[in-house]
Amino acid sequence: MNSRGVLDTIGGSLGGIFARNAMDAPADIESAALRSDRFRLEREGDWRRLEGIIAAMERGGLRGVDDDDLLALPTLYRTAASSLAVARETSLDMATLQYLESLVQRAWFQVYGPRKGLFAWMREFLMGGWSRAVRALWLDICISLFVMVAGTIVGWLLVAQDTEWFYRLVGERMAGGRVPGASRESLEATLAVEETSSGLSTFAASLFSNNAGVAILAFALGFAFGIPSLLLLVHNLALLGAMMWVFADAGLAYEFGGWLSIHGTTELFAILLAGAAGLHIGRSMAFPGKDGVLDAAAAAGRRSAVVMLGVVIMMIIAALLEAFPRQLVDGANNRYLIGGIFLAFWLSYFFLFRIAEPGGEVQLSGSDA
Repeated sequence: MNSRGVLDTIGGSLGGIFARNAMDAPADIESAALRSDRFRLEREGDWRRLEGIIAAMERGGLRGVDDDDLLALPTLYRTAASSLAVARETSLDMATLQYLESLVQRAWFQVYGPRKGLFAWMREFLMGGWSRAVRALWLDICISLFVMVAGTIVGWLLVAQDTEWFYRLVGERMAGGRVPGASRESLEATLAVEETSSGLSTFAASLFSNNAGVAILAFALGFAFGIPSLLLLVHNLALLGAMMWVFADAGLAYEFGGWLSIHGTTELFAILLAGAAGLHIGRSMAFPGKDGVLDAAAAAGRRSAVVMLGVVIMMIIAALLEAFPRQLVDGANNRYLIGGIFLAFWLSYFFLFRIAEPGGEVQLSGSDA
């Protein structure tokens, strides 16, 4: 057979193949369409019922769903999820696949999603959740408080022995003229009120920035068994002790305490809680007890995270106090009054007025249930 005949034979064979494929293709498409329709019709009733239940829950929560539908909801959800898995494996039509994906996503949110909105969660956080988390860290708070007081005393004693320690602890930039040997008049001028509330002084901005950084680091470094958190508290409270010595040496200890107390009772309290939160995580890893290290750290992390959310709120309040009352309120007694009111509020909120968990009773004192 010549080459011409071979080409004709190949062409005829290919033509036959293409013709058969052209005839088979519509049949395959029709068969797939029939399978998709049959799949949908067999299950569409359950899908529609599930869709109706989800729509009612989205409109009015559980109040809009009767008992039978509520009991059937888990089964209907699992049926829809199974249908979605089959649809993905068998490549059913795109419309059915998209419908099932949307339905399963909505159903998952209603079955497993959060039961509370933002405002309900915030109300529970402020009306007991935060204070309970703080009380759960009572031992860590006591340890952190001891370390902070010790750091302040160490800073005072170091500068009292050698004033060069002041520059190692504070630094000239943060000191802003408040240095050993400064005159009483110059130091007293730094405590005077501002004529306007147009901004923070350089020292106020530096102090707030420093303390906010201390709070975040004190918490973040807690994973190393809490030791870096404690060292950070010692170092930064030594800064405060050094500054207190400078004003005490000039006979302005009482005035400086009033100037600091307006925002300090809130800001230092927030740093205390942040350090305790970091220490709580580290201590749970070092002494996990009956639980494993990972389980103990996870539980401690959840409690500490609630405390740290509150620390953010306290830092915001401290910033507002630092920007306005501290700059505008004159007189040490008035400043002590403001600082004392906020300190009494925090102590009462965390340790005296104990709001029980939902379903419990409110207590004004005593131990938590």
